[in-house]
Amino acid sequence: MKKLFCLIIILLGLTGSAFAENIKFVQIADAHLSVKSDYSIRVLESAVEDINKQQDVSFVVFDGDNINNPNPEDLRKFVSIVKKLNVPYYIVVGNHDVYKSHNMSKVRYYEIFRENNPFFRQRSANYKFTKNGFIFLTLDGAKEVIPGATGYYRQDTLAWLDKILTKNEKKPVVIFQHFPIEYPNQGVERRVKTTKTYRVEDYQKVLDKHHNVLAIVSGHFHVNYETMKDGVYHISSPSLLGMPNSYKIIDIVTTPDFSPLIYTQLREFEVKNTEN
Repeated sequence: MKKLFCLIIILLGLTGSAFAENIKFVQIADAHLSVKSDYSIRVLESAVEDINKQQDVSFVVFDGDNINNPNPEDLRKFVSIVKKLNVPYYIVVGNHDVYKSHNMSKVRYYEIFRENNPFFRQRSANYKFTKNGFIFLTLDGAKEVIPGATGYYRQDTLAWLDKILTKNEKKPVVIFQHFPIEYPNQGVERRVKTTKTYRVEDYQKVLDKHHNVLAIVSGHFHVNYETMKDGVYHISSPSLLGMPNSYKIIDIVTTPDFSPLIYTQLREFEVKNTEN
């Protein structure tokens, strides 16, 4: 299978910070599962099976637009598949996931996960978890009242981010979110015009105050795109349904007294057919 590797050196102002260990995790972007689409179900099932064959994966993050329409039936089917992973998983909400007037608020979204998977504990779209000396954050940019393709990181969300970054100023942080704040410059020009994140400058002001954000990992545009800005590595990935079907494996390699290294691999997998 064809594999794509990228390498970036991250320079962080983390002098005197506690040493973080190596870590490997998987990002799945834009699965868009629907019970009306047998293909989307087979793709997600095949991805889970392939991930379970990988070595040393610590966790999987689903980076928003996990279902194609905000309804309980699709979400329960999604949970029934992803809970077969051999490692913990974490969820970000995207613009296709929630719609409050359709009985799919963010609160209800996470309730359905907890109802269908006793090991899932998250209750809010903004939350923190720690592994191997790293701080991982999921950041909520989705609108649940009037959903749309434009992301919006509210002031209370940015205040929460600022608080967490301040409290963990000596630890490396990775942020997972659906809506990127750096955009591909080729291939999606028209989409960028209508789906840019609202008031990115407010988000950037928070980042400018801190020096412990290692990377921001997102989806939404359905393209593979990675770039460095002001010491933060911005990683975007294609939709799981895109051809060829793929998910992203991210390795962070650490060495005492040196800056961390990030390796990303876009891993292609075979989708099982209906006979299987």
